[in-house]
Amino acid sequence: MVIKETGGVKRMNICVTASGEGLDSRVDPRFGRCSYFVIYDPETRRVESISNAAAFASGGTGIKAAEIIANAGVHVLLTGTVGPNAFSIFSELGIDVQVGVKGTVQEAIRQYEAGELQSLQSPNSTPGFGTRKGNSMGKGMKGGGAGRGIGRGN
Repeated sequence: MVIKETGGVKRMNICVTASGEGLDSRVDPRFGRCSYFVIYDPETRRVESISNAAAFASGGTGIKAAEIIANAGVHVLLTGTVGPNAFSIFSELGIDVQVGVKGTVQEAIRQYEAGELQSLQSPNSTPGFGTRKGNSMGKGMKGGGAGRGIGRGN
């Protein structure tokens, strides 16, 4: 694994997929469709939350999200599911993907530091896992509404 060196100091950034910003946010087990990437630097204890611009893409979500992670200088990703396209990017870049995270972002980091998670050796999801198939149009109480169709497909 490549560790970013800054002024002779080795840094290892940890990224957790989350439903919101910050350490108190709930973990989102979906990599490509999570709302935020919370990045934590264990050396400085700096926390940065990046909105996942790829979450609502109609296709190529995993690849787009993996590019966001790679550009943020992440070395370890804590999540639930990763598809084959994103996984191949992480493998190529030496980013360690660990699964089994639960609770909040802070709890996920503690689980990682305690060695309670497991490194992913191959993808554990299929392309399009986080998208729902079918018509997402529906009527609300007062008029029509349109949903994004996000969710686990059947």
